[in-house]
Amino acid sequence: MKILVLSWEFPPRIVGGIARHVAELYPELIKLGHDIHLITPEFGPASLYEVVEGIHIHRVEVAASNDFFHWVVNLNEKMGEHGGKLLMEKGPFDLIHAHDWLVGDAAIALKHTFKIPLIATIHATEQGRYNGIHNDTQRYIHNKEYALAENAWRVIVCSEYMRQELQRSLYLPGDKIDVIYNGIRAEKKIHHENFHAQDFRRQFAADYEKIVYYLGRMTYEKGVPVLLNAAPKVLREMGGNVKFVIIGGGNTDHLKGQAWDLGIWDKCYFTGFLADKYLDKFQTIADCAVFPSLYEPFGIVALESFASRVPVIVSNTGGLPEVVQHTKTGITTLVNNADSVAWGILEVLQNPNYCQWLVDNAYADLEKRFSWPKLSKQTEMVYERVVEERAEIVW
Repeated sequence: MKILVLSWEFPPRIVGGIARHVAELYPELIKLGHDIHLITPEFGPASLYEVVEGIHIHRVEVAASNDFFHWVVNLNEKMGEHGGKLLMEKGPFDLIHAHDWLVGDAAIALKHTFKIPLIATIHATEQGRYNGIHNDTQRYIHNKEYALAENAWRVIVCSEYMRQELQRSLYLPGDKIDVIYNGIRAEKKIHHENFHAQDFRRQFAADYEKIVYYLGRMTYEKGVPVLLNAAPKVLREMGGNVKFVIIGGGNTDHLKGQAWDLGIWDKCYFTGFLADKYLDKFQTIADCAVFPSLYEPFGIVALESFASRVPVIVSNTGGLPEVVQHTKTGITTLVNNADSVAWGILEVLQNPNYCQWLVDNAYADLEKRFSWPKLSKQTEMVYERVVEERAEIVW
């Protein structure tokens, strides 16, 4: 089967979880015998064309713009042009697969021009992020999401929660939606290089301090202020022997101000962005990961912590309770509740045997539910269904 994939992010351009999802799913589909051509925007010194793990990567040059939405228009124009050339010169293609609304206009145009079925993976919704549509910018994105979902033959989402959200917010029938979890390559967390763990750890905390960390974007829906509000209680119970490490790019001024106001400034370390090679090492020396999201379609960061054998605490929102099984593979806490988050952290830090049990269960669960070879076969079943249905109709 020959598939044209459109994604606005792909390594080395990594903005959120889509880049890793796309980069890890398609090599497995190639192993199943599929031919994958992926179009994505140019990024830094990355080649405009290269083959990565069997994926034909086509990077298009996109005119810069100070306005993000203008840039998205430019992106779709270039993706549409390049996609049209590929479909004519390298065809026939069986399917087009678009990841999120940012590439929706190009995907829809190519679908209608070449009469090729479109599959859409919707990783999150604007309505979910902001608990409603409140302004013209959000309405614009919401309408783009609706158009992509409406034009798709089938829609893939990453959790049962997201299936329900799309039924509610985009008015999709449930039987048009397939739930396929995100996955992870657990082996990428295995270190083949030697490094002095204790010396490395001292970059972040004193030897007597437990390390509790958050990793992700510094956006409202990620709930970092909830973790900071939980910190004073944890510090009191632990005799002050905890360091809270906040990892991720973006504006953290408001969070630093909150830490100062709470009197925990000296117990917080805002690292900014950490490259994967440092992050992977960091996770091997951390004691606890906390993801107190207010909205989370899935939570791939939880899987990364599973793979690193770090105990995980999450909020009970969105897809997180599907990923983290409460008191079995991690701890789920009440959403937007700092006391509940503090309780979860203390459960892990004060009960080492229980903590190890959670870690072992979580690592075993990766192979059972979140391995890319299994998830790629589920994706292949969706592809096969659409191709069979397409063969039965006159477009």
